[in-house]
Amino acid sequence: MKFAQEFRKSLQQEGYPQKWIDSAVPYGHLKKCLKKVTRELQEIGLDKDTLAQLTASERDPSAVAFHYHLEGKATDSNHFRPRLTFFVHLKDGVVVDAELTPPTRDFLKHIASKTQEPGDAPPENDPGQAKPAADSSGSPHTPPSKEESLSIQQVEVPLVFDGEFFDILQNDVSNLDALQEEEQDKLGKEITLLGQDINKATAPSKGRRARGDLETWRNIFELYLDARIFFSTRESDHGSRTSAQAVEQLRWFQDQVLSKKLIHGLKLENSRQAYGRFLNMNALLLQILKFQEINNIAVTKIIKKFDKRTSLGISREFPVTIKSHRLLAGSVAKDLCAQMSNELISVVPQLDDYLCPICFVVAYWPVRLDCQHIFCSRCLVKMCRKGERFCPLCRADVIMRAGLEHFDNGRAAYLREYFPKEVKEKIRANERERNREIFGPDYSDSLCSVM
Repeated sequence: MKFAQEFRKSLQQEGYPQKWIDSAVPYGHLKKCLKKVTRELQEIGLDKDTLAQLTASERDPSAVAFHYHLEGKATDSNHFRPRLTFFVHLKDGVVVDAELTPPTRDFLKHIASKTQEPGDAPPENDPGQAKPAADSSGSPHTPPSKEESLSIQQVEVPLVFDGEFFDILQNDVSNLDALQEEEQDKLGKEITLLGQDINKATAPSKGRRARGDLETWRNIFELYLDARIFFSTRESDHGSRTSAQAVEQLRWFQDQVLSKKLIHGLKLENSRQAYGRFLNMNALLLQILKFQEINNIAVTKIIKKFDKRTSLGISREFPVTIKSHRLLAGSVAKDLCAQMSNELISVVPQLDDYLCPICFVVAYWPVRLDCQHIFCSRCLVKMCRKGERFCPLCRADVIMRAGLEHFDNGRAAYLREYFPKEVKEKIRANERERNREIFGPDYSDSLCSVM
């Protein structure tokens, strides 16, 4: 199936809003404009085969050379003024390059003959003006001697439809950037609101059911982070996911939530509604990613087609010259995932963020050293007994200076509120360890049985 048909089919079947479809890359229109470009080049003897031959022989210093650049904008940053420049050999005003076809030589001779009248200043930005070629230092080449009548001239070929082609493409890329920015802002606001609603619904102070929902949300978000649906931070597969990968990871996440029966663990109606909104949010982000991908492919395809039909070779220059902060940058999924982490997932604190770096259990009772690193008091006591003075994380000489004033009361209250089970288990574990130190290794805290 040709890409144009595949592109149209994708826009129609993916359920995109009409506004999105209207803003998609006009691939068919660009193909028609490209035909005008190729026809214009052929009419002046610069068909793709001729240009390809010149490209292959441009390492030869005696061969004709040409450069095609998208640099230089006509009136503002959204309008291209491409420039096709030839460096040709002239002998008595006649183009003598053997690589050029007769029609091409005649055309370049015609342009080169458009010299200015004596005494006139050279006109600015005249695309048909022949100019002496410059060397790498920017100075014009030395005029040929009387014995050597061969000279090199820089000739700028005036084209029309290539500028139209790139103007259309830049305009559509800018429109897609604006559309994606709008959708990203809308989804970002929804992320913020959902985070606030989950925070209100699961506040531990609201009772047993809210505390139960808090634990369930913690498990849901833990699975979501493990899924790495849209962006991965692992070294093995670091970076943004493709839409196909995102679909698989999202399906895995939903299957895990169902198999663990976490939905049944949400007792509050607000929490169940919030979960539905959370799934819809991920579905919309997936749709944005698919739309971005198919349009990005359309841009890449049409540029490759431009090079194939003209041999002008702009595939490498185009991504640098084109102005795109969303579509071609591909940062939407990464930006929204970062916002989800900061404003949504973080409202349900994860235990991993509050572990003691030494025993890897919740850091209770928490002691904040002068270096600002936090450890549980039990681990610091044992380090002091061993005479260790340096922080295990930053190696600052702070452990022996820790006292009661370093106990973090605010963090202790927070841990008791959001991790009550883990705190109780930590307290019991500390008591068992202390009693073994007092009564010996055979101490057991099991209940006595009467025979």
